Order: sequence, then structure tokens, then C-alpha cells
Amino acid sequence: MSPDTVQAGTGVVAVLVAAGIVFRPRGLPEAVWAVAGAVLLVVLGFLPISGAWRGVLAGLDVYLFLIGMMLLSEVAREAGLFDWLAALATGLAKGSPGRLFALVYGVGVVVTVFLSNDATAVVLTPAVAAAMRAAAVSEPLPYLLICAFIANAASFVLPISNPANLVVYSSHMPPLFEWLPLFALPSLVAITATYFLLRWSQHRGLGREVVRRVATPHLSFGGKVAGAGIVVTAVVLMAASAFGYQLGLPTAIAGVGTAAATLLAEKASPLKVVRGVSWGVLPLVAGLFVLVEGLEQTGSIPALGDWLHSAADGSAAGTAWAFAAGTAVAANLVNNLPAGLVAATVFQSAEFPEMVRRFVLIAVDLGPNLSVTGSLATILWLSALRREGISVGGLAFLRIGVIVMPPTLALALLAAWVSG
Repeated sequence: MSPDTVQAGTGVVAVLVAAGIVFRPRGLPEAVWAVAGAVLLVVLGFLPISGAWRGVLAGLDVYLFLIGMMLLSEVAREAGLFDWLAALATGLAKGSPGRLFALVYGVGVVVTVFLSNDATAVVLTPAVAAAMRAAAVSEPLPYLLICAFIANAASFVLPISNPANLVVYSSHMPPLFEWLPLFALPSLVAITATYFLLRWSQHRGLGREVVRRVATPHLSFGGKVAGAGIVVTAVVLMAASAFGYQLGLPTAIAGVGTAAATLLAEKASPLKVVRGVSWGVLPLVAGLFVLVEGLEQTGSIPALGDWLHSAADGSAAGTAWAFAAGTAVAANLVNNLPAGLVAATVFQSAEFPEMVRRFVLIAVDLGPNLSVTGSLATILWLSALRREGISVGGLAFLRIGVIVMPPTLALALLAAWVSG
């Protein structure tokens, strides 16, 4: 089989997988299309089995990170910790929609920063929905949108805030005390700008009073154990990040340990927690890693890397802005995980100025706030809404995303450029 045939065939499979993830024909899960694409590459002879296996193994740290975070989030949800936090925030609003919006936003920031953006989408979304029902909010969507937008806007405060951070930096993840100076100001700008733009876009829905008194559910001993486990996990991961260790294994150990301690405290069976975890995320991620491995084998990604490296030699700043803009657009077309994988492979092909990598990571994390399929977190948010009987159309989300994302991304990149 000629190299041109392999390159063209791999490109077609990649486009089909992207379309499957975005449009979900017949309602099939996103993971089905990613795995089918990976299998198709091998069956058609575009990628040897050894190459597919190499792609799967490349995502090991990400799988471990996701397993730990999903277990941690699910056991906290089952123990009622997030319902308690959401009800507490609702009660503190004292009938003010604006105050309620700010409080839910603040909880979303904390959950995203210390538990990852996927936890915000999967766990906080149903908790906020329950709190909105308790507060008799007639228009819950403005508050639920917070879970989607802050999940991406706050996802580069820490290395642990987004699995995409592990993908983009791979084994070159900066230690925590190097990460913070790089991303503290851009993160602050992204969180602040997203807050004001999202709130302005939802000002009509925030004009209605909410119930002043909301019954706060009892937080069980198991819920307190889960909360303590989350704090310990955050400390462990920040320490691992500070010393430059990969985050997957510590996250998995912390997640399993917290889940076990909480279940013992609750005297509960682990089956409900295991069933509640979104395990389909793992084959989705693995399929995307294999797909990117296939693109690398064809020479498409190395060629892109060579071109960008030449451009960076001429103008590092210009290349950083252009690469970031292109990555943000690509993330909304094909999802930010494959976009991040492609960027990571490009960075492995040659030495790039740190500014370029920093700009691209911000684009991978923040850029997906334009569309409902831009990030894994937003896809998980949509799934959580469906379980609550709430539907948000792609066009409706896009109308809000156009208002919120482009100016926020521009301001965050400007902050990164100034701080760098």
C-alpha cells in the first residue's frame, strides 16, 4: 500500500471519527466512534497492531488520572457532598439571583481547580439542578451553564485541573511552582472574563427571584470523609506536581483510597459507585490516542511540526498566536482532546519556545467554550443534563459561546503574553 493511500485513508477515518463524535448518529456514544475508527485503521492496514498498541499505551497516565478523578467524584456524589455544597450556596444567596449565580460560579471554580473540569461537568451539574429545583428557580439554565463554561475557563489554574493538560505537556509537565507563574494571570483573566460575559449573556434569566430559604441536606459521616479525601487528594497532587512527578498514578491511588474509606464509613456496597462512573470515557480517550498515532505514522503531524517550527524561528509570538487560534477552532470542530494530542505530538517533534506551548494549552482548555462538542467536559455536561430531562441545542449554546469564548481567549492569551 502506497504512503499516499495510507495518508489519505487515515485522514478519511479521522474525519469520520470527528463527525461521529460531534453528531452522534443514532445516538451512539462518542466512545463507539473513537474505538471504531481505531479498529478501522488496523483492519484496513493503515496502522499496524503494534502502532495501535503504542497509541493506547501513550495514554496510560491520562487513564489513571481519569479513573482516580471519576471514582473520587462519584463517591462524593453518592455521599451527598456536592448536593450539600450546592444547597449551602443556594441558601447563602438569600433570594438574590445575582448572588446565587456568583456562589454557584465560585463552587464551580473550586471543583474545577482541585477535582478537574470533568468532575464539574459530571458531578456538579446534577447537584446544581437539584439545588435549582429546591430553590424553585423557574429558569435554571443560566446556573447550569456555569458548570459547562467554568469547567473549561478554570481548567488551567493547576496541572490537575484538566486531563488535557497532561496530554499537551505529556512527560514535560512543568513542576507546580513553574506552572503557577506561567498560568496564574491568564487563569485569573479567563475566570473573571467568563464570569462577566456569561452573566451578561444571561441577564434576562437572572431577573427572577429565588426562594430565600432552602433546606440543606444532612451531610453524613461518609460525606465528610469524602470531603477530607478530596482535600488530601488535592494536597497530594499539588505535591506531586511541585516535584515534577506524573499525576496519573497518585490520582488513581487517591481516588481508590478515598472511595474505599468513604464506602466503609457509609457501610455501602461499591457496586453503585462503580456503575455510576462514566467508564466510556476511557475507550474514547484510547481510541483518540490511536487515531493520533495513525496520523503521526503517515507523516502529517511531523510535517505540521516542521512547518510550525520554521515559523517559530521567524516569529515566536506570531506563531504562538496563530497556532493557538487554529487549535481553538480545531478543538470545536473535532473536540479538544484530539486537538491537544496533535499539539503534543507536534511539540515532541521539535523544540518550541515555551510561549507557543503555553498559548496552545490555553487554547486547548479555553477554546472549547464555543461549542457543545468542544471538550470532553462539555459532552459530559450534556449527558448530565439529559439525565435531568434538560436539553440544550448546539445552536443555542453556540449563540452564548460566541459572546463568551472569543474575547475571553484573546484576553487570556494577552495575559499570558504579558506575564511571559
